[in-house]
Amino acid sequence: MSEGDQDAVFALLADSATHGGSAVKRVDTHAAAVFLAGERALKVKRAVRFPFLDYSTLAKRKEACEAELRINRSFAPDIYRRVLAITREDGGRLTLDGAGTAVEWALEMRRFDENATLDRLAQAGKIDAALADALGRAVAALHAGAKPVEPEPWIAALADYIEQNDAAFRDMAELFPAAEAETVARRSRAAHSRIRPLLRERGQRGLVRHLHGDLHLGNIVLLGGRPVPFDAIEFSPLIASGDVLYDLAFLLMDLVERGLNPAANRVLNRYLAETKRVEDLDALATLPLFLSLRAAIRAKVTAARIDHAAPDQRAAIARSARAYFEFARRFIEPGPPRLVAVGGLSGTGKSVLAQALAGELAPDPGAVVLRSDVERKALFGEDEHVRLPQDAYSPAVTARVYAVIADKARRAVAAGHSAILDAVFATPQERAAAGTSAEILGVPFHGLFLEADLDTRLARLSGRGRDPSDADAAVARMQQSYDLGALDWTRIDASGTPEETLARARKAVNP
Repeated sequence: MSEGDQDAVFALLADSATHGGSAVKRVDTHAAAVFLAGERALKVKRAVRFPFLDYSTLAKRKEACEAELRINRSFAPDIYRRVLAITREDGGRLTLDGAGTAVEWALEMRRFDENATLDRLAQAGKIDAALADALGRAVAALHAGAKPVEPEPWIAALADYIEQNDAAFRDMAELFPAAEAETVARRSRAAHSRIRPLLRERGQRGLVRHLHGDLHLGNIVLLGGRPVPFDAIEFSPLIASGDVLYDLAFLLMDLVERGLNPAANRVLNRYLAETKRVEDLDALATLPLFLSLRAAIRAKVTAARIDHAAPDQRAAIARSARAYFEFARRFIEPGPPRLVAVGGLSGTGKSVLAQALAGELAPDPGAVVLRSDVERKALFGEDEHVRLPQDAYSPAVTARVYAVIADKARRAVAAGHSAILDAVFATPQERAAAGTSAEILGVPFHGLFLEADLDTRLARLSGRGRDPSDADAAVARMQQSYDLGALDWTRIDASGTPEETLARARKAVNP
């Protein structure tokens, strides 16, 4: 069946009578036609062949439907139901799942609210901190269930992607200036060469896996209050494979491109906290290339739509393609990293400031936040919201916690990424050690010490919701007796609103 011969099938699926009288909405993509009716969605692969996929025969379309069902059911079982046949009955009549000969295959899915996809929620300004946090958890869970693959084909494919992008940009020089495109290609090649040994090592650790492959906001939907990825790539195991951070990078790029840096930063930090892989901090060195490649591919694909678009749409498509290209340039030329330490007694708002500041620090998508409260819980193998016994706060344990966050910060910064240390830093020795880490790594250091009166701190602690910190009013009163010693960090008045504290901190780190 050719693409033209599918018209009868599409007419059947577009007929409300086929769906018990329910109104039908049709959504077309370059490779599929989706029919939405009532609580059901039916997706039919188009009879097309591209360099990266082949749906040209009925057998191949059936196989693709079965593969899409199998792959997506693992993380979206509430959406994906079954593969069913469109059959030709006696007399030539077409029907759904009949007894006749199959002339086409469809993937049956549960219909969901189209306004609940995360791209729509982003447009509506509804991706808040809680949703970004849940998104990081969802991606970590998806990756945890993914199977490792042989890394070398994918590592080689990355180099091919760079060259394919470069060729496309050179063919569209009126949209992508040659000198700028050459800079992106040259820096991308250099980055690939530099990180290749790291990628091989991560492949040996099982961190190159068969993943989603197309993890952008439009392929994640909010169901029952939780983000659920769907529509993973089924037509190419190679394109669907990659380092786990390459899969994550598509989502991070999509958020940054939409101006949602705080959400992107929170997704990254939650992902790192969930996976608990210290080696992912070393692998932050891959993010500039991964983010740039994702943006460059989007630029190329978007630009390819111009020739087939209506005349009044071409300028907007060109602007979008150019914007993606500018992000590809920005990502592959990351800003220099720095180390920031945020100290202060309990209730001064350290963690609120650290989270707010993190998304503003280069390179994209912002700094890794290393919070002592979270690391202490991890040290004891507990969830970050489980209250620890008093002996978990002994000087010896506290020293271990500070050593852990310092080591993680050094890894992140050595990989070219900024880091923020979030802890009390009550002693001169603890503060000096943080500055020494930055000095050894040769990066700028900013030590911020937040200050607020006891009544303000007590009020904040009493009003806290679920939080990794175990500090309460008794702890706050006990801390009043601390001898902080010589304090050579920038003192930040934190007695006002979080926005006022952030404004003061900005001035301190960007004098």
